[in-house]
Amino acid sequence: MSKKSDVITQGVASAPQRSLLNALGFTKEEMRKPLVGIVSSFNEIVPGHMNIDKITEAVKLGVAMAGGTPVVFPAIAVCDGIAMGHVGMKYSLVTRDLICDSTECMALAHQFDALVMIPNCDKNVPGLLMAAARVNIPTVFVSGGPMLAGHVHGKKTSLSSMFEAVGSHAAGTMTEEDVEEFVNNACPTCGSCSGMYTANSMNCLTEVLGMGLKGNGTIPAVYSARIRLAKEAGMKVMELYEKNIRPRDIMTKDAFINALTVDMALGCSTNSMLHLPAIAHEAGVELNLDIANELSAKTPNLCHLAPAGHTYIEDLNEAGGVYAVMNELAKKDLLNLDCITATGKTVGENIKYCVNRNPEVIRPIDNPYSPVGGIAVLRGNIAPDSCVVKRSAVVPEMLYHEGPARVFECEEDAIAAIKGGKIVAGDVVVIRYEGPKGGPGMREMLNPTSAIAGMGLGSSVALITDGRFSGASRGASIGHVSPEAAQGGPIAIVEEGDMIRIDINNNKIELLVSDDVIKERLSKWKPREPKVTTGYLARYANLVTSADKGAVLKKSFND
Repeated sequence: MSKKSDVITQGVASAPQRSLLNALGFTKEEMRKPLVGIVSSFNEIVPGHMNIDKITEAVKLGVAMAGGTPVVFPAIAVCDGIAMGHVGMKYSLVTRDLICDSTECMALAHQFDALVMIPNCDKNVPGLLMAAARVNIPTVFVSGGPMLAGHVHGKKTSLSSMFEAVGSHAAGTMTEEDVEEFVNNACPTCGSCSGMYTANSMNCLTEVLGMGLKGNGTIPAVYSARIRLAKEAGMKVMELYEKNIRPRDIMTKDAFINALTVDMALGCSTNSMLHLPAIAHEAGVELNLDIANELSAKTPNLCHLAPAGHTYIEDLNEAGGVYAVMNELAKKDLLNLDCITATGKTVGENIKYCVNRNPEVIRPIDNPYSPVGGIAVLRGNIAPDSCVVKRSAVVPEMLYHEGPARVFECEEDAIAAIKGGKIVAGDVVVIRYEGPKGGPGMREMLNPTSAIAGMGLGSSVALITDGRFSGASRGASIGHVSPEAAQGGPIAIVEEGDMIRIDINNNKIELLVSDDVIKERLSKWKPREPKVTTGYLARYANLVTSADKGAVLKKSFND
C-alpha cells in the first residue's frame, strides 16, 4: 500500500529528497519501509529524562524488528523541581504548547508514517499527547518511567518530603544536617519523581486513554522491564500502522471519561484538570470540567499515593498497576470497556486478567479510602468559573474551613510571610496574579504549600491561587481560580482580612462579602501592566485562555 512517506522516498519527483536521505546513510530498503518518527525527550538536566536515550534505542530496535525504519528527533522538557520557586517556573506550563507545536512541525515537515512518543515529565506528556491528536497518524507512547522512592531514616520518601524539609528548617524543627540527609537520599535514581505527582499522573492516564501500553505509568525507570516495554512499543506502532488505528480513533469522548474516572480513583495531580481538557481540545472532544464532580460523586478513591499517603509508584506497580485499578472500577461498571487502545484491543480485553495484588495500595472497590473521587472542582463568588483541589490530599479537618484572607500579589511575598511566621492557624493564604495570563505561565506553588506543611500548619491553613500546584503539594491547596486576577476575576478584589469559606465536600468556595461590595470593588478594578513584555512569555500571555478551559492557546490575537 502507498504510505505517507512516499512523497519523500519514492519516484523521480522525490529524487532531491532521496539524495538528502542518502546523505543520512539511508538504504533503498529503509526508504521502502514506513518511516517511524521516534520523539525522544532525552536531555541531561531533567532526572526523568536522563535515561531516555536507553528507551529510545530500545524503541528503535522494536520498530526495526517489526519492519519499520526508525528516525529519532527531539522534544524539549523542563524539570519542574529545578524550575520551582524562581522565574524558571514561568517557563514550565508554556512548554506544553512548544512541545506540541514543534512535534507537529517535525512530523509533517518530514512526512512520517507513524510516531512513538517518549516523554516523561510534567508538560512533556500532555504536550506530546496534544501533538499526537493534532497530527493523527498511528502513535504509541512509552515514558521514561518513575523514580524509585528515596529512604531517609528507614522510611520511604520523595521530592515532596524534600521541599517540606525546607519548611521544617524554617520552623526550627529540623537542622541543616537533617535537610542535607534529605538532599542526599530523597531522589535516588533517574525517573519521574516517585509520588503521584503530575508526571506520573499523566503517564498513568496515558495508559487509561489507551495511548500507552500496560505498565507505561508504573514500571520504574531503572527496571529492565522498562526496556522490554520500549521494544514492545516499537513493535506495536507497526501493528497500529498496518491496521490504520490513529490517536483520534483511540482518544474518544468515552476514553476521556475513562481517564477522568481513573483520575478520581488514583488521586492524581490537579494539573490533570488542565491537561485532559487541553488534550481533548486537540482531539476535537469537548471536555467540560463540570463532569468531574459528577464522576467524582460515583467514583471511589482507591489509592493514597504520595503526597496523599505513604505509598509510591513502585508500590502501585507491584500491586498490579493502572490496569488493576481499572479492573476494580470495572466491577461497579464505572468504565467504558469497549474503547479501542494502542494495544489493538479494547479496554475490557486489556484489563480482564489484571488482579489487585495488594489491597493496602489499591483498595478494593468495596473498601475505598473515600466513596468519592480524589479531585474536586469548586465554584463560588471568588471562582465563578471554577477552581480545583486534590481532595484526597486534604486532611479531614480542612475539608471545611473559614478564615481570614492573607493576600499576596506574588508567590515570593507569600513564601516570605509563611517562613517569617506571619501566617497563623486559621488563615487563608491568597496568591494572585499568578494565572496563565497574569504570571504569565501559571507557576506551580510547591514552595508555599511545602512551607505551610513544614511549619506545622498543614491542618489549619488553606491556600488559594489563580496559579497551580505541583502534584507534590498536599493540604487544602486550591488552584486554577478562574477567572484569574489578570482578567478581572473576583480573586483580584479580595482584601486583607476578608473572610473566606471553603466547603470541599459540597464543592463550594465563597468570599463572605456582600454582592454589592463585590460589585463596587470590581467596578474600581483596573488591569495591571503585564509583567513580561518581550519574548515567548509575552506572546503566550496574549494568546492563552483561562485555566478552566485547559489554558489552551487562542487561534489568533483577535479571538
